[in-house]
Amino acid sequence: MKNQLRIIGGQWKRRLLPFAEIEGLRPTPDRVRETLFNWLMWDIQHADVLDLCAGSGALSFEALSRGAARVIMIEPDPVQARILKNNIDLLQATRCTVKRMTAQQAIPTLNHDFDLVFMDPPYRLDLWQELAILTDRLVRENGYIYVEADRPLDDLSLPFSWKLQKQTRAGMVQAGLFQKVTHGDHDTA
Repeated sequence: MKNQLRIIGGQWKRRLLPFAEIEGLRPTPDRVRETLFNWLMWDIQHADVLDLCAGSGALSFEALSRGAARVIMIEPDPVQARILKNNIDLLQATRCTVKRMTAQQAIPTLNHDFDLVFMDPPYRLDLWQELAILTDRLVRENGYIYVEADRPLDDLSLPFSWKLQKQTRAGMVQAGLFQKVTHGDHDTA
């Protein structure tokens, strides 16, 4: 299979994993992924992670490789969902599950909080605000939300409780790490 992603760090460092040829499917670039997981270095261990639009699984497998306790991947495409399950089996990643449905279908079925949520929807669908509103209840207080977009993060209308901590850019990819802050921990001037 010609489409492969490389895990950058952790126990599966340098492993190559296949993914399907699907329009709009674009793994997070290596440089952005490396930056993100450097930001999360102290927070990824033992984290409960939700990947709203798993796609290639690059972010999920990277999180597992670096010590996440559990990852739930959401992927509606049946071919890619099967490839994700095969990759889970290949890596013997027992702390990972795939839900073959859309994020909008999956979110109401989830009944626990997450330490980290990856929100990287297909750009053409413009789902950032909708997914943020649906997902907000699932993010723990002080939990993190990684957002990737093809436009400035300020244009996405994300919840006020999501405070931008760090951001980076690579080509057209704009990425930011937000933290959910709701109990008086807002910025003070």
